[in-house]
Amino acid sequence: MAERSTAAVDVADNSGDKPLTAKADQSTADGVAKNPERDTDSDEAQGNGMAAGAEKQAAPPELHSGHKLARRYRLEECVTRLDGFSSWRAVDEKLRRAVGVHILPSDHPRTRAVLAAARSAALLGDPRFVQVLDAVEENDLVYVVHEWLPDATELTALLAAGPLEPHDAYQMVSQIASAMAAAHREGLGHLRLNPNAVLRTSTGQWRIRGLAVNAALRGIRSDTPQRTDTEAIGALLYAALTQRWPYESDAYGLAGLPKDVGLIAPDQVRAGVHRGLSELAMRALVNDGATASRHESACITPEELVKAIGEMPRIRPPEPAFTAPPEYQRTTYQQGTYGRPTPPGATPVIQAPPAPLQSRTGKALKWAVSALLIAALGLGSWQLADALMHQGDKSGDDTTNTQTTDNGDKNSASPAAAAAIEIQDAQEYVVDGGAQHPGDVKLTYDGSTSTFWRTKTFTAGPELAPYKAGVGIVYDLGSAKELATASIGLRYPGDHTTVELYAADSLSPGSLSSMTKLGTVTTTGNTASVKVGKKVKSQYVLVWITAVPKSGEDPAAYSGAGYKQAITEVKFTG
Repeated sequence: MAERSTAAVDVADNSGDKPLTAKADQSTADGVAKNPERDTDSDEAQGNGMAAGAEKQAAPPELHSGHKLARRYRLEECVTRLDGFSSWRAVDEKLRRAVGVHILPSDHPRTRAVLAAARSAALLGDPRFVQVLDAVEENDLVYVVHEWLPDATELTALLAAGPLEPHDAYQMVSQIASAMAAAHREGLGHLRLNPNAVLRTSTGQWRIRGLAVNAALRGIRSDTPQRTDTEAIGALLYAALTQRWPYESDAYGLAGLPKDVGLIAPDQVRAGVHRGLSELAMRALVNDGATASRHESACITPEELVKAIGEMPRIRPPEPAFTAPPEYQRTTYQQGTYGRPTPPGATPVIQAPPAPLQSRTGKALKWAVSALLIAALGLGSWQLADALMHQGDKSGDDTTNTQTTDNGDKNSASPAAAAAIEIQDAQEYVVDGGAQHPGDVKLTYDGSTSTFWRTKTFTAGPELAPYKAGVGIVYDLGSAKELATASIGLRYPGDHTTVELYAADSLSPGSLSSMTKLGTVTTTGNTASVKVGKKVKSQYVLVWITAVPKSGEDPAAYSGAGYKQAITEVKFTG
């Protein structure tokens, strides 16, 4: 079973321009559409890298709405026309879906760099990035086709309504940092990571647009790409917390900081800012001369930023607002009339109760009912007295009350309720091959079943062996605990998922043979409950998946059809 390739090649830079240290503004032409998938820079006052020097300005191709590329991509609306290239919203008539297209003439000085960046980004195949679908040179034109997300909203638009809640800001910086760390491991940088390039989908997931391509289109390069992108993530977090751009110039619809005061911490700009996130933003922005507000070291790579986020206490989503139930409406009961409104102006009529039984039969029935009530009361009093006497006889016996089960075993009559064990930390466990999605492991114990950690999509299954021994996560329980059960929420049902439980010696344990197996279960549903068969105390527990079901395409999880699984929520009890 082969994992889908995520290998990427280095981006070639054949523009031949000497990088400059100036960070230049980019201005757009008139008529830029306001659209979640636009790629504009009319607000840019501070770049995320080194702007290239003056280049030969090539005229953009003379295109118009309705024009077709490759007899397939029909141009609909121009959203950017800048510096010799244009960007369009288009329709892929073959697949009947909206796409985005960047177009520039083949003799443009940055054509080679754009094609190389687009093809490298396409090879990455990470669903946290807006995917490059095609990169073609034909008929004196070069065009790059990418996904169009009609249900996504730019961070720019989100911040226009106000700063993000702490949990939303935490999710944003966590997902963006994790995605950029993965990209840099494959040699790819963004260099233009700004609020226009960050999108939130309708499912709450954050995605990044323009990896490598946006910078290549504008000739932006950096000698320290990891530091450039890390500082950009810090600026995004700063803006999300304060609704201010962390530089003196206004940008992206946000007011800049007051002049001559320097870069001050977010919790000093706006009251109520989460202190841990404020410190995190400063640790990332230290690359631009800021000073961390406390003693933690600066983060100069996305990987270091991911680690710093992992060391923070979890930020839980806000509790849902309580809505008082509607006031109880009392009703009027009238003998013979229940809930019937009296017409306006009418005198309510109260019906007299029926006359009591006066016949001999009625009298006999009343005496019979009375006799039965007296007998029932007497029987109940006798049973109560008998129970009290037996209790007194047992007063000298052992005070431990036991009951015998059907097989003759004696168990405590009131066993102690299982106690929930809080998870303190987690880390993906990799035995062979590549990792799955290490940046998402904390989503498996964030209290939300809508977030998850997922495996890659495999071409064969359900069993992962012999191609891969398995995939899983090691959980830190804070101290040695004796486990009773592990409940694992799964995203995909089907035939079948196999989950094993092991006691490990650390967050980065050795081989499986060095661990103690606690239990296993196979399920076709959305929950796997593993009951521990041994009494073993351990601080670290490995949830190990050795078989996954086959499922269809899942756009919400950014995964195609194949053999895969995702863990939504893990709970341990002891």
